[in-house]
Amino acid sequence: MVSSDQRRRQLAREKFERQQQRRTEAKKKAKQRNAVIAAVLAVVLAAGGAAYVLIGLADGDDAAKKKDDAPTADSGEPAMAIDKKAKYSLDLTTDRGEVSIAMDAAKTPHTVNSFKSLADKGYFNGTKCHRLTTEGIFVLQCGDPKGNGQGGPGYNIPDENLDGLGKAGDDGKVAFPAGTVAMANTSAPNTGGSQFFLVYKDSRLPPTYTPFGKMDAKGLKAVQEVAKAGVDGGGSDGAPKTSVTLEKAAVPKV
Repeated sequence: MVSSDQRRRQLAREKFERQQQRRTEAKKKAKQRNAVIAAVLAVVLAAGGAAYVLIGLADGDDAAKKKDDAPTADSGEPAMAIDKKAKYSLDLTTDRGEVSIAMDAAKTPHTVNSFKSLADKGYFNGTKCHRLTTEGIFVLQCGDPKGNGQGGPGYNIPDENLDGLGKAGDDGKVAFPAGTVAMANTSAPNTGGSQFFLVYKDSRLPPTYTPFGKMDAKGLKAVQEVAKAGVDGGGSDGAPKTSVTLEKAAVPKV
């Protein structure tokens, strides 16, 4: 006959065994899930430029989601308030050096106007450059107030100047020379927001990203120094090992 103490110990042991089994099954599922993710990333990275389109480029969250970001931009594209015939400069003060980006409003009026509106509100101040790629394409991506590739100003701006770098070659891509600055998007037309990427080494990409500026030599060198340190944790696509914070952004007329 089983005593009450023995019965309690038996029940406790069975409970422990069930917990262990659940933990083992959970670990197995996690490994399977991670294996699938790794396989998908490997396929995407093998696609070269396509990787940039498919991974972590969400931009332009709706205004409701944007309420958690600080500071917050308006819920709609800002009214045109720049001189469309003028040239402007996107001046970024970062903890890794100054980056000055020449912009031509005649070619990209919506983009320049949006950057000026956001910069005037301090939108970029204190934000991190959240992504560095070191294989296939060579860019540092910035402009996300959330720091995870999912943030945006709550509105979208139209694509502009898509033929500014020439016609696509047989591979469907065009050359983005080192120093080029272009808008990130969600791989769909007219989905630019606040995220942009700085090309630190010649790259080939589809002509679906608005090229709106050119870094000065000092700024390009600063970005190249960040790229030399590589991606945090290794790999070829992720947060830069040398973190970059945009301390302040300004868009003066030149």
